[in-house]
Amino acid sequence: MKPQEQVEWDDVNKLLQHHGFKPVFFADPVENRNLTDLVLLDKKSANELRMTLRMMLMDSERRQALIQELVKSNNKLKEEVQKHMSHAARQSQRATELQGLLDEVKGRVQHLEESCLGKAVQQHSLTQQLQKESKEAKRRYLLLEKKVVSLEEETAQLRKKLYLTVKEEEQRLTRQSRLQESKHLDQATKRTSASVCPSFKTILKTHQDQQKESSSHIQELEEEVERLKSELDTRCRSDLTGSTMEQSKTSRQRVQYHHLLTEINTLVINPRLQQYQRWPRESEEAEFQAVLPTLEQWSQQLHMLRDLHSRLNKLSATLMPLQPCDVDAKTLKVEDMMLLVEALLENASSDDKQKLRSPTRYTLASMVAHFQKLFDVPSLSGVYPRMNEVYTRLGEMTNTMRNLQNVLDLDSKASPTEVVDQVSRLVSLDPGLGRADIDSIIIKVKQHDEFFPAFHNLVTEILKILGVSHLDDILPALQSLKQAAQ
Repeated sequence: MKPQEQVEWDDVNKLLQHHGFKPVFFADPVENRNLTDLVLLDKKSANELRMTLRMMLMDSERRQALIQELVKSNNKLKEEVQKHMSHAARQSQRATELQGLLDEVKGRVQHLEESCLGKAVQQHSLTQQLQKESKEAKRRYLLLEKKVVSLEEETAQLRKKLYLTVKEEEQRLTRQSRLQESKHLDQATKRTSASVCPSFKTILKTHQDQQKESSSHIQELEEEVERLKSELDTRCRSDLTGSTMEQSKTSRQRVQYHHLLTEINTLVINPRLQQYQRWPRESEEAEFQAVLPTLEQWSQQLHMLRDLHSRLNKLSATLMPLQPCDVDAKTLKVEDMMLLVEALLENASSDDKQKLRSPTRYTLASMVAHFQKLFDVPSLSGVYPRMNEVYTRLGEMTNTMRNLQNVLDLDSKASPTEVVDQVSRLVSLDPGLGRADIDSIIIKVKQHDEFFPAFHNLVTEILKILGVSHLDDILPALQSLKQAAQ
């Protein structure tokens, strides 16, 4: 055997030993006369065998590297799975915490609802109680009013009695003065006349008795007058309370009337101003006097509104002769006038639509100006080139979209959204694998395509030479041949 082949086999043996295989030994046919233990290879077969072994060892190295990469990627995937699991555990713990917080909030809300319901029940009961108290107060107020009326009647009767008593007292005083005068006359007659007839004495005695009775009756009347005075004092106090109530009632009515005038004045000055209750002032009478001219002005405006309504009816009759118009000055409403104006506007808009069917020179000029602004061209001559440019780009975009649909095996009726989704789905594979991984996979696939046909032919010939059918049977067959050559 030549030294060159020995060197080549030494290189192959180093590769075999590096991968844990036994080296190929060379036997001298002079020393080993038993040819059955030897395997004879010609130069071509030896060269092909060396090439096959080298390629197998290189392929095993590639596979080991690929396996290592797969192991690394598997470890990375495991780490990512663990991260996702820990994140999921944290999320589940967070979800349980949020669920507990939600339950606590629900409990608080239920407690608040119960407390609000209890407060509502209390308010309802309190409202019913206040309504009962108000009804009772109204009933008492009516009773007191009846009592006040009856007391007023009694007061009138007592005043009448007092008047009669005073009149009787005056009559008594006149009678008493007359009796005193009669006594003086009697004394004078006694002095002048020493002899008095018995009939006159009896008359005088009866007159004295009547005077005593009248004095006793006068005392009784005086006592009655004192009693009536005391009763009148008590009644007058009640009358004073009634008069104070009437005064308070009139003052409330006065405040209400003043508040009404204040609202009218505020409405005249500024209708949107908020209404505030105010106490009356002396200077407000002059302010209320300014309301009258404003009200007169409003009345004039109402009369002018009637004139406006009639003129609008005439205008509608002129513009829309087929539509009937109801002219009724008594039932004048602003809503009717608004409806009439809207009908006139609709009629005018329909006329405008009819005019748009045949555009005018001004309309065409405005359209051209709009296109200049839309295409961002300063002059009229630049509109057509810009429109051609737009149509050209539109055609390019249409062709690009059609090509993408064909490349992605999509239907020609597919929308641009579907095309974008398909492209994003393909692009999303790049971050997962990495650009370097994709390049290495492409290189390995190309090497495999170059190596596999030659390796397949060599292995097929070796299987035919050795008379075996599987790759696993090659090494045992070679070992048996080696033992036979030894």
